[in-house]
Amino acid sequence: MILNFILLAAGLLGLFFGGDWLIRGASRLARSFGISALIIGLTVVSFGTSLPELIVSLNAALLGSSDIAVGNVVGSNIANIGLILGVAGLIYPITVRRSLLRRDMPIMLGVMVIAYLMVLDGEINRIDGGLLFLGLLAFMGLMLFIAWHENRKPLTAAQQAEVEAQEGPTILKNQRGREVVRLLAGLVLLVIGARLTVDNAIEIARFIGVSELVIGITLVALGTSLPELAASGIAAMRHQSDIAIGNVLGSNIFNVLSILGVTALVKPISVNERIIEFDGLVMIAFGLLLVPFVWNRHINRVEAGILLVAYVAFIVATVAL
Repeated sequence: MILNFILLAAGLLGLFFGGDWLIRGASRLARSFGISALIIGLTVVSFGTSLPELIVSLNAALLGSSDIAVGNVVGSNIANIGLILGVAGLIYPITVRRSLLRRDMPIMLGVMVIAYLMVLDGEINRIDGGLLFLGLLAFMGLMLFIAWHENRKPLTAAQQAEVEAQEGPTILKNQRGREVVRLLAGLVLLVIGARLTVDNAIEIARFIGVSELVIGITLVALGTSLPELAASGIAAMRHQSDIAIGNVLGSNIFNVLSILGVTALVKPISVNERIIEFDGLVMIAFGLLLVPFVWNRHINRVEAGILLVAYVAFIVATVAL
């Protein structure tokens, strides 16, 4: 059993460093093509930080552990709002753009509600998975259109100075090869880390008599959320609000559309009743709790503290139930 804990820790470290390398490589490549910080946060960074969840959930579903697959997604979405925005907002208050409030918040809430309605019959089948995947393609298309539209507008001198102050100078074209290698190395680490995490989480759950659903919602979800925590925490320290919050909202959208969508297309997922009766509703409640905080265009330290306390209360309730 000690070996299982060691291998689980190794798997989580692989997820953390693999996610970090993938995010760095992908973000720098995106910047080299002139894509804005907000779009990078909503797409490249959020997709990169969601890859651990995707690979873990796919592995879990293929191994017959649907509770870990679904619990990982629900738990990660709750952790993204409660833990990650809570920690990032405590580090530095987060400024919220009007476009994020009008466009991305409604998309995130809508996606989570649709996913919840899909699981009411106790399964996410291939038709559900296909619809979620089509939603992912539509979201990516929207983001690419916005990026294309933004790139048609030349940056003002002030905007260019702000970008360089926050992100550093754009990497040269001849450095793109190095970032591709970094990205691929991160992806390999993610795959290895995901397999170690799932295999050993299942063994530990069986040994100590805790359900796989609880392990998925707490330990696995927290482990796969480490890349989001690192990305948003570092962005907050650098006062990069767009990446800090864009990463969280984009990641929640990707978690539902890509992870549940792709996993269900590969293998239909059975859904535990507890997800329907408790955890799925808590996920939506966390999304709704975020609305009044971002309505004033910022998340201050008091609001961030409330999010963090709410997350701790959820974990306590999850373990106690």
